[in-house]
Amino acid sequence: MISAANVSADEINIDDEWNFGDDEFLMHTLHAYPAKFPAFIASKAFDYAEKEGVNVKSVSDIFCGCGTVALEAMIQGKDFWGCDINPVATLIARAKSTIYDVKKVEEYYKQICDRVKNTSEPDLLYDNANERLKYWFTKKNYMDLYKIKDSIDICIPNGKYKIAFLCLFSAILKAASKWLTKSVKPQVDPNKKEMDVQKLFFGEYNKFVRAIKEMENVSNISKIEIKNSNFLKIRKFPKVDLVITSPPYVTSYEYADLHQLSSLWLGFAEDYRELRKGSIGSVYNVEDYRIKVDDLNEVGKLIVNQLLANKGTHSKARSVARYYLDMQKVVARCKKMLNEGGMVFFVVGDTEYKGIKIMNSEHLIQSLQGSGYVDIKIGKRRISKKMLTPYRDESGKFSSDKMQRTIYHEELIISGRV
Repeated sequence: MISAANVSADEINIDDEWNFGDDEFLMHTLHAYPAKFPAFIASKAFDYAEKEGVNVKSVSDIFCGCGTVALEAMIQGKDFWGCDINPVATLIARAKSTIYDVKKVEEYYKQICDRVKNTSEPDLLYDNANERLKYWFTKKNYMDLYKIKDSIDICIPNGKYKIAFLCLFSAILKAASKWLTKSVKPQVDPNKKEMDVQKLFFGEYNKFVRAIKEMENVSNISKIEIKNSNFLKIRKFPKVDLVITSPPYVTSYEYADLHQLSSLWLGFAEDYRELRKGSIGSVYNVEDYRIKVDDLNEVGKLIVNQLLANKGTHSKARSVARYYLDMQKVVARCKKMLNEGGMVFFVVGDTEYKGIKIMNSEHLIQSLQGSGYVDIKIGKRRISKKMLTPYRDESGKFSSDKMQRTIYHEELIISGRV
């Protein structure tokens, strides 16, 4: 890590220290999640902070996603507080960052299977189902999924075991649907073969049991709290020693769209599009927002003005301006969270839109400086194992086409102290 006072993000070289790590626990793979934060980054961030003199007892991830940092905190015996606006993400995060009794899990699974066998198909259930779910699922797979979901609801009391089994159920939905395999966009595969729902569920259950057994030596001393909320809307948050997070990207995934199957099946929304609202970085988070360039720092002003001056990028200028303003508020709020001498640790990447570089890293560094952080340092890593990256189409969006431009292939690691 190099002092940000001495060099710009573009000038530093790749640091192999942040490219590779030890094998992660199987529990990290409990549910597929796009652009999942690498577990070894979280673990190395703990070590880095402590080498820098931070006594890390409590950790936060304010964009906690599927709970990578939460699980790593639990493994290392540290308290954790996190939040995410996506209810599917927080379901996964809660399921992963919990200690279980494997015998109870096995008992509950048997009860679910027994009830599934004895559950009849209600008349007209599929005919009266949510139209979006009928779009994605054949009648047979919909009915098989209904039996499993209904059995989970009946057999397992509210609490951590129900959360875990709902997570397993959520994990099989894309495979059991018409969703194009490995696609991070809602796209039907007309040639996809109908999958055996029971086998899919057993596969996730079997992996879960192995993951629990792998973690038998992990203690249950950590206090883990995960909230389903927008960080900027939370009125009261705890004091922590370290914030580790990877913010969303302004030209990135629409998580509400990607998780629509789970949101609808689990009752988080009648219309998944409701969950787009308020998401930082979403193109749907600009309703009634009017650009106020003067509210942005100098980097933000530069980029937004470039977008406003370029024909065809005015609408994107609103999204970027709102995103940068939100991130400035995030940085300031993180400072209020930190104990004296605490550290923030952001992992961000720069993007591009129609030839204009969206300098998320430089904007974040200047936001840290503007909020009064000290000892700001930067490192750079090469991205690996991220779906569809590093290719971008002409609009700057992710693409699987290797003939497109190689744009998104590095991430900046940025730390700061209070």
